[in-house]
Amino acid sequence: MSNTLSLLNLEKNFQETHEGLTSRDALEEANRCLYCYDAPCIQACPTSIDIPSFIKKIASGNLKGSAKTIMSANPVGASCARVCPTEELCEGACVLNYSTKPIMIGDLQRYATDWARHNDTVLFEAGEPNGKKVGIIGGGPAGLSAARELARFGYDVTIYEAEKEAGGLNTYGIVSFRLPQNISYWEVEQVKNLNVDIRTNVRVGQDISAEEIVVKHDFVILAAGMSCVPDLMIEGEGLKGVHDAIEFVKATKSGKLTDEYVGKKVVVIGAGNTAIDGATCSVRLGAENVKILYRRTKEEMTAYDFEYEFAKQDGVEFRWLTAPQRMIGNEKGEVTGVECMRMELGEPGGDGRRRPLPVKGSEFILDVDVVIKAIGQTRHLSLIEQFGLEHSDGVVKVDRDTYQTSNPKIFACGDVVFGKGVGEAMVVTAAEQGKQAAYHLHEKYSSVQMN
Repeated sequence: MSNTLSLLNLEKNFQETHEGLTSRDALEEANRCLYCYDAPCIQACPTSIDIPSFIKKIASGNLKGSAKTIMSANPVGASCARVCPTEELCEGACVLNYSTKPIMIGDLQRYATDWARHNDTVLFEAGEPNGKKVGIIGGGPAGLSAARELARFGYDVTIYEAEKEAGGLNTYGIVSFRLPQNISYWEVEQVKNLNVDIRTNVRVGQDISAEEIVVKHDFVILAAGMSCVPDLMIEGEGLKGVHDAIEFVKATKSGKLTDEYVGKKVVVIGAGNTAIDGATCSVRLGAENVKILYRRTKEEMTAYDFEYEFAKQDGVEFRWLTAPQRMIGNEKGEVTGVECMRMELGEPGGDGRRRPLPVKGSEFILDVDVVIKAIGQTRHLSLIEQFGLEHSDGVVKVDRDTYQTSNPKIFACGDVVFGKGVGEAMVVTAAEQGKQAAYHLHEKYSSVQMN
């Protein structure tokens, strides 16, 4: 197969799987809404979008007003329209669940924001400059949300982003057939248009010191997200064909795929949303058999239900209570197999979940061409310590009302403050935390000015 044909096939395989609403479908769906006065869907949305209002504007043909209502509350509302677990949030709270079926809130949100995107609509303007500078570490959903709000308040905002492009998870970490990069790029442009200086390819601690950032700015917001997938700490992990799931998905979105990523038999280790992404990407890359190995059961799986169903529809096989013990390679240093062991659940551990325990004598081997590790992500511990912030195993300690850290000049939001038992690391939650960090930073500055 020629490279051109191969690339064309890959591009087709990675096109969005879910088509948006037509104008007629959107109008009919919008007119189904009851426009509840005390709408439970608003309460269920982490960013508190005025859902009845944006839907009513669609019904009346005011698409710019609809998009502005959405994006005012959620600066990454176009992405969230595609990746939010709406059936668990806004749609799950819709009163029509009790009679017919819920309003397709996510699809309507996509329809309005897509209209704004396709029409190059300017939704917001920067505020009158107040002379204060804010440095934001990380240009993902949390960092972009904080920057957008602060720019509207008149702050001089600089985002320091380690990657080539801003957008974080939305740009690099969510598969293209669910969230194309151009959606994330549009949201980044919405922030740039407010005179926010986004400096990409800048690693804090390497290209610029944490101390320099603190000195250069009146306030700092740490929104750096998460780091790489940790090692499994088993034999053979360094073999060719063993991949970090984050880098694997990133490669599919960045056009850096090579033949080394394509295998006929693929094993994914882990059962979170990133594991699902790694598995479904593998299917689209031509894998004939894809297995997800998880050491616990389906009930303990952290992936969303709709992600699980999506993977099943793609033919992904799930092996519960299965844990890898070592990787097996050939004389060329390529992975050829994974030795696994059956597990059983014991007593609950410190996190409340039952601990997986190995079943003696249950070892078996799976033949593989590619292994994808998706067992969570490490934290930017070094970065946190460079800023001298109090933390617990890499989870930055903040005032949960204000997102202020142990340093009064520094706020933190997003993945760096998510920990076990503290919120859920969703894109929409990170966006809301970025907003709230910006509001409380502005409140702190305003109170200082008044005094």
